[in-house]
Amino acid sequence: MVNHNKSKKILLLYALISLGFVIFLSVMFITVVKSRNLPSTYAAESSKAIRGNIISADGFHLATTKKLYKAVVNTRYIDPDKKQLFIELFSIYSGIEAKVIEKKLSKKRGVVVLSYEITQIQAHYLKKLSRELRRFKVFLELVNKKTGLRSIHGLSIIESGESREYPYGKLLTPILGYPHKDEEDGYTFVRGVKGLEKRFDMELSPSQNGSSRGKRDVNSYIILNKESFTKAEINGLDLKLTIPVSLQIKIEKMLDRMKEKLQAKEILIAIMNSNNGDVYAIASSNRFLPKHIKRSDYPSLNAGMTEYSFEPGSVIKPITFSLLLEKGLINPYDLVNGHNGRFKIGRKVITDEHKFDWLSAENVIVYSSNVGIAQLAQKLSGYEFYEGLKSFGFGQKSTPDLIYEKVGSIPSSKRLENEIYKATCSYGYGMRANLMQVLRAYSVFNNKGRMVYPKLVAGFINERGVLDKMPYEEQVQVLSSPTAQRMKKILIKTVNVGTGKKARTPGLVIGGKTGTAHIVEKGKYVRKYNTAFMGFANDETRNYSIGVIVLQPTGSHFASQTAVPVFKQAVDILIEDGYLKPDVIKQPSRTYQGLH
Repeated sequence: MVNHNKSKKILLLYALISLGFVIFLSVMFITVVKSRNLPSTYAAESSKAIRGNIISADGFHLATTKKLYKAVVNTRYIDPDKKQLFIELFSIYSGIEAKVIEKKLSKKRGVVVLSYEITQIQAHYLKKLSRELRRFKVFLELVNKKTGLRSIHGLSIIESGESREYPYGKLLTPILGYPHKDEEDGYTFVRGVKGLEKRFDMELSPSQNGSSRGKRDVNSYIILNKESFTKAEINGLDLKLTIPVSLQIKIEKMLDRMKEKLQAKEILIAIMNSNNGDVYAIASSNRFLPKHIKRSDYPSLNAGMTEYSFEPGSVIKPITFSLLLEKGLINPYDLVNGHNGRFKIGRKVITDEHKFDWLSAENVIVYSSNVGIAQLAQKLSGYEFYEGLKSFGFGQKSTPDLIYEKVGSIPSSKRLENEIYKATCSYGYGMRANLMQVLRAYSVFNNKGRMVYPKLVAGFINERGVLDKMPYEEQVQVLSSPTAQRMKKILIKTVNVGTGKKARTPGLVIGGKTGTAHIVEKGKYVRKYNTAFMGFANDETRNYSIGVIVLQPTGSHFASQTAVPVFKQAVDILIEDGYLKPDVIKQPSRTYQGLH
């Protein structure tokens, strides 16, 4: 009996020991398998890449991106004895008044956002301050009641977004365009909506955000060594323009003065190198602040240089005339009957502002005779006229650098077989074009018959600061060189003795053509006008094509009194800034000697 009880006790003891061992193994297994709230020995950081800049030809930043940061602190971790030290130091580093910081800290216990608008430079120094505050134990190490772990939460500087900045305000709007704010994972970024911002949104947008990962030190900062990993930010490309700020500013100020003087709705101008298409200035009198667009700015948001199409009027006459010359259908010295300023074609009566009896074919251009060009145009077939206008770029996009272009329209070849349509189209009615299309067409006369494409973007600057130049569009031979040279002389004569006399500048070769056109409202021509002057200004080494449109001037509807003075002032600015150098010895009259 005694042995039996002893065996039971031994068995019970063995069972208890076995149970204890199983419990021990179970606890060990759970400890190994169960995820524990131990502090990670690794840390990770990320940084957002930013949008590229838009830079002028002379190196000024017209559009740039500013990173925004927010400064966050948990008030529970601030040592009460060192709170004032924290306030004073944060005030010095952030530029925010100490009393403002103190007020924010006292309002709420816990997580407090001290500022949402910390700049990138401030953020850099505040991050350094955060490390120093930890080192001097401004922040306490507290126990987390949920996990039981001890931790420090100091000053955090967090990227919150980006802001697009325009240091020169309204300069070069609406060509620059404007951005729109988007948000992703709490981070605010911008996208282009109009203008260059939209056209080159992909190139300007950042390619890769930055990130770092590695073992951390006691303050949770990454230890940068061979075991750490870093992926660099790749910001958006910078856009380098062909337009210098200094010239653009002067041109815009001139347009502002002339708009007020002429009481016009808007004035548009473009200045381009006739030989390669580089645009040196492209401006509107109606501009806006890209960051502060008001309802009253809405009509100005579109780039009128390409987004406003109009009936160009008499500036089309040289185009028509050149097609006739090229095909050998006329001689500049042929006589044309002016019909005393009134001529009937079918049911339409064509009139001239100034009455002529007989005049030479070239003087039809010089003195801008509707009656004369309407008769000469009848020599072209509808197909020849249509294909000729197309060859000059009408009805097609003028430049690859601008977006949302209104390409206008030209009558079909079938319609141009009609003598009335042929007549009206010959002097710029019944078709529509924009400023850059007409300017590009006029480059033919100043470039030996070749047509260039207006170019606003010189290239892209990468992360290494290297400029990758944008290639030039292939030039199109529209006219033979002799025809283009003849037209150039006729346009010079138009300035010296014809409708463009106010554009004359001693020592320069100036040529061009005026144009005035009625405006259509609700399908009817009204007593409102657009005026234009398209031409060129050359010295011994440089050739510029210049186009001006004055929308609805109220003082006068004559281009000679509205568009031509704007052209002349632009030429004066080009001289003043050294883009043109007049030869005062060689008189411009020699350039058209022998013309009749």
